[in-house]
Amino acid sequence: MVASNNVKKLTLVLGGAASGKSEFAEKLVIGTGKSRKYLATSQIFDAEMQAKVDRHLVQRGDGWETIEEPLDLGPTLEAAVPDQIILLDCATLWLTNVLMAEREIAQESAKLVAELRSCEAEVVVVSNEVGMGIVPEHAISRQFREAQGRLNAMIAEAADNVFFVAAGLPLVLKGELP
Repeated sequence: MVASNNVKKLTLVLGGAASGKSEFAEKLVIGTGKSRKYLATSQIFDAEMQAKVDRHLVQRGDGWETIEEPLDLGPTLEAAVPDQIILLDCATLWLTNVLMAEREIAQESAKLVAELRSCEAEVVVVSNEVGMGIVPEHAISRQFREAQGRLNAMIAEAADNVFFVAAGLPLVLKGELP
């Protein structure tokens, strides 16, 4: 299923922290002209995260239905219909939530990918590429880095389009730019 502006059924937008990946993903979603849902996975535990969420709200502007869900994304994905598009921002925070809730990471990751594949709406997933830096010092950080790499690879395999954003510039890893 190809949508207007060349967003396809499932698109993955990867990048480092503050790389411009969310802004790029938002433009992809807006360009479709479809009814937009923003599936937010962040949890606000401190002023720094609140400020980040506030910046994202201003950045994306009006015209979005926001759904805040840190863990159980299935109900939103299952309820979506073909004339909608969902921006899931972001898989990295979702995985953090899974890890902190002490859920089984591999099982939850496989479940998420299955839900993304079966979603009737188009979905754009934002995720951090965390494996390009130094090896983390702590075991939980290494566990997270490995799990994030595996999750990104699983979503990329299922995706029609995969873009990597560096310094605000999108690079095509799979598919084509709109």
